[in-house]
Amino acid sequence: MAISFSRTPEGDVISDHHLIAQVLGEALPYIDFLKGKTLVIKLGGSTLEHQRAVLQDIIWLRALGAYPVLVHGGGPYINEWLTKLNLPTRFINGLRVTDAATLNVVRMVLLGQVNQGLVLMASQMGGKAIGLAGTDGGLVRAHMADERLGFVGEVDAVDPTPIEALLREGYIPMVAPLGEGPDGTCLNINADLVAAHLAGALNAEKLIFLSNVAGICRADGTLISELRESEAKQLIDDGVISGGMIPKVTACLDALVAVPRVHIVDGRDSHVLLRELFTDKGAGTMIIR
Repeated sequence: MAISFSRTPEGDVISDHHLIAQVLGEALPYIDFLKGKTLVIKLGGSTLEHQRAVLQDIIWLRALGAYPVLVHGGGPYINEWLTKLNLPTRFINGLRVTDAATLNVVRMVLLGQVNQGLVLMASQMGGKAIGLAGTDGGLVRAHMADERLGFVGEVDAVDPTPIEALLREGYIPMVAPLGEGPDGTCLNINADLVAAHLAGALNAEKLIFLSNVAGICRADGTLISELRESEAKQLIDDGVISGGMIPKVTACLDALVAVPRVHIVDGRDSHVLLRELFTDKGAGTMIIR
């Protein structure tokens, strides 16, 4: 086997073997800690095109003894189909206005296109995945959030039994963010909300949001790798966290009621999950209770 050599910033020559030993030395305590722990990973619609590297990380996490559960969005694909079908796209406070025609498109895209696509890709890569929606097995029960939004749900309860059964059998569950209304209607639910409630119901060790931002940054633009709940709230009050980051961070803070650690990482970065979970420095922002 050929061994290549590289130099450290100090000018010392190190071989691949040394690098491997260094990486493993750093990763092993984290691998050990996450064995047997549940991780809920939310893959945002904006990062779906980078799904192959994410799925590879998830398959490796399962092989290392962790229990990953994936919740996915699909916004950009839904918008695409609505445009093709000449249906309007409207949002109120960041939530999609979902009339009956839009709901049909949402269900078609989330279940038929995105969910099945992820399951098939994971299978091609050697993973054992099963796709389901929040409407399966009473997983997510919800009520209509606001009449102006139409068929948009607010989560009432999550029954983790179907997910726990799949995890016990060695599967990676992949969940589309739909829920069942009180009269058996299907409701479109924000994927961040579903991920947060599911993480709580499963007593997950971590909830990881794969987003299209590197994490939470200071006023000067530098990344904050770890912060407390109170510090995150202060950053919102000070206007450092603003715009589209506010709902993301608010979802993280809500999740901290049920989960000890919540992460925001850039899902467009290759193997960002492994770097965030198995290195001292991490790759994004971890918010702790």
